[in-house]
Amino acid sequence: MHELRLMWRNTRMVVLCAISAALYAAVLVPFKVVPLIPGVTELRPANAIPVVCSFLFGPAAAWGAAIGNMIGDFFGGVGPGDIFGFFANLFYGYIPYKAWSIIARGQSPISRSPMNIAKYIAVCLAASVLCADLVGWGDNLLGFRPFSILGNVIIFNNMLSALFLSPLILIGVYPRVRAGRMLYRDVMPELVERSRARQVTGLAILVVGEVGAWVVGNLVSTGYWIPSFLPASFAQPPYDKSIAVMVSPLIVCAIAGTLMM
Repeated sequence: MHELRLMWRNTRMVVLCAISAALYAAVLVPFKVVPLIPGVTELRPANAIPVVCSFLFGPAAAWGAAIGNMIGDFFGGVGPGDIFGFFANLFYGYIPYKAWSIIARGQSPISRSPMNIAKYIAVCLAASVLCADLVGWGDNLLGFRPFSILGNVIIFNNMLSALFLSPLILIGVYPRVRAGRMLYRDVMPELVERSRARQVTGLAILVVGEVGAWVVGNLVSTGYWIPSFLPASFAQPPYDKSIAVMVSPLIVCAIAGTLMM
């Protein structure tokens, strides 16, 4: 994730970050009045924007997603859970282009071959699951909402936009941005990729950590499975202590894998 730091030295990347944040917030805010689950989450077609911008602007899109989501939160009520939302959206904007660079290696994200479509779905799912894990884990720790609600609704919401809206937007804008040499690799020619082995290992650790966190988080937050070695006091709703013990190490694992990519 060194490029998340390096991009702030590049004026054009900072501008692209501002554009990404403004686009995300501009689409987020109007749909704040269309809740999917009142008090939990709203309809978010804006979730297509971080995916599109990720393939176009790379690390600028990651920061843009985090900042744009924070701006949107100001219009829906700010709380401590928004801290987790900031980092969840940072990863949601970071993982698509980063994972794509590892498994697709230079291929265009708008290619319609069956293999490329499968790769596209995989990278969007990886981004959506970690985003859902972070928000569900954080809100459950704070005792606000159970992981089993947020951890599933956010994945559904993200993937709905990523699969049906993002491809349409990418088909329209990706060739033009590429022709204008405004893709992140053109804007940041100094960006050096880490070794292939390290990137693949990091991606594998990310997947293991985030899938493990999602499975364990759902089991624990519903009370379906509480490990026998935990004290009896941990087996009480909202299961925040059990989530802290069982899910936190898996979240750390997922983040560590992302840092290696």
